[in-house]
Amino acid sequence: MGDVDHLDSSNDVDLITETSKREEPVCEERVTEGRSSNRNVTEYSCDLCSRTFLSEEEAFAHKEIHKTDKPFCEICEKFFLRDSHFVIHKRIHTGEKPFHCEICKKSFISNSDLKRHRRIHTGEKRFRCEICGEAFIERSKLVIHIRRHTGEKPFECDVCSKSFVTNGELTKHTTSHTREKPFHCKICGGTFIDSSKLVIHIRRHTGEKPFHCEICSKSFVSNGELRKHEAVHIPPKPFNCKVCEKTFVCDADLVIHACEHAGGKPYDCDLCGKSFKSDSYLTKHRLRHSGKKRFHCDICGKSFASKNNVVKHKRRHTGENLVYCETCGKSFVTKDDLNKHKRIHTGENPFPCEICGTYFLDFSHLTTHKRIHTGERPFLCDICGKSFAQNSYFIVHRRIHTGEKPYRCEICGKCFVCKSDLSTHERTHTGLKPFDCKICGKAFARNSNLIVHRRIHSGDKPFHCEACGKPFTSNSDLTIHRRIHTGEKPFHCNICGKKFIAHSHLKRHVQVHTSEGPIIYET
Repeated sequence: MGDVDHLDSSNDVDLITETSKREEPVCEERVTEGRSSNRNVTEYSCDLCSRTFLSEEEAFAHKEIHKTDKPFCEICEKFFLRDSHFVIHKRIHTGEKPFHCEICKKSFISNSDLKRHRRIHTGEKRFRCEICGEAFIERSKLVIHIRRHTGEKPFECDVCSKSFVTNGELTKHTTSHTREKPFHCKICGGTFIDSSKLVIHIRRHTGEKPFHCEICSKSFVSNGELRKHEAVHIPPKPFNCKVCEKTFVCDADLVIHACEHAGGKPYDCDLCGKSFKSDSYLTKHRLRHSGKKRFHCDICGKSFASKNNVVKHKRRHTGENLVYCETCGKSFVTKDDLNKHKRIHTGENPFPCEICGTYFLDFSHLTTHKRIHTGERPFLCDICGKSFAQNSYFIVHRRIHTGEKPYRCEICGKCFVCKSDLSTHERTHTGLKPFDCKICGKAFARNSNLIVHRRIHSGDKPFHCEACGKPFTSNSDLTIHRRIHTGEKPFHCNICGKKFIAHSHLKRHVQVHTSEGPIIYET
């Protein structure tokens, strides 16, 4: 019975049942005398390895093991080891999804995908990390998670040699070199770096929200949004950084934060070279270079570069979740903005410039300040070619070309290109000077004027002329001084045509003409 016993091998059964029969016969029929004394047995033999089978169907199926021609997809030119895999793959092209979730009615191309999806509803997490105890729905997610403990990063970028935990992270990173976004939304034309972001984006069009909170039944378009929401119902910020003890609502935010300690910012801006912890931060940053503002407030029409900024802005209209300064009563959208503001009252400037020693309220101000020393001006006007160290200056500058003056004084009707100019102008009506020098008591309408004034007491002159080395307390004084070297005189008297290097010089000059009629300043 040796041959019959051999047929019962589990390996052979797997191979036979998981491969399909071909049209042409591949094994020869051989009738042999059975080893049992009471009957003859008809056997089918493989002509390549001489293995025998009890049925013609089993012999045909077995023959597939020896074939070199694997199932082949003519659409995307992929090969497959098994016909069953090829059948599932074809559904990607046809859109067929025959397996349906009875809870949320979502459909899938394979039964295994459906089983994996059901765990979202049941909460079943079969794969547990032995290091920290966290459990996962899928084994692949556990493998990735363990790499974050061990520090293993097996996927390396061919361009810059940076390494990543997953192939998906590497793929996203490579777009910072190529800027390729191969996934397109057929509804609005939006493009995306990876398919998962496209799937979530399409749900915002269709209104599909397959992820449900078990506590309040609220629904969400992605599992990430659900996880962040669930933190509302549980003790806040359960994910702790072991280095600085900072806490986070979800572990994804903690992972991004950990990059700050590791020095890892794998996403680079190809325009200014600035690096970011995540692809989403890089995408938002690039909008600052382009000047595009695709998101609009439906209450006042104001435009913003990111959706998050619109959400924050609308709170000013609704008054929702605002936080207030106990000293002056000013309101803020976020607690972080409030903490920055409080430093104005306390005089705290915790961020020092390593080059000139000047201190700043927050890190972003320090970053902008450093460009004075480096000469970096990453924001370029595509109309006149002028470049700027700050995005805010760039935005205001563009209004010179468009003629836009969106900020209007309610008292006299005068309009301004930027909000700070309006705020300063309004103080001419109120006489308010809220910025006081703690040394001499002098008050100023602008905080920037107070900063320059303080340098009189400190003797600090951080702005140096490249031509002669002369130092100045303010950048505006340096700009005027440079015109001595260049010969530039941009301010003209419209009466006599005389030119001046500074507007203040023109104002003094026109007093000569005051008895001759109204004076108009031209630049």
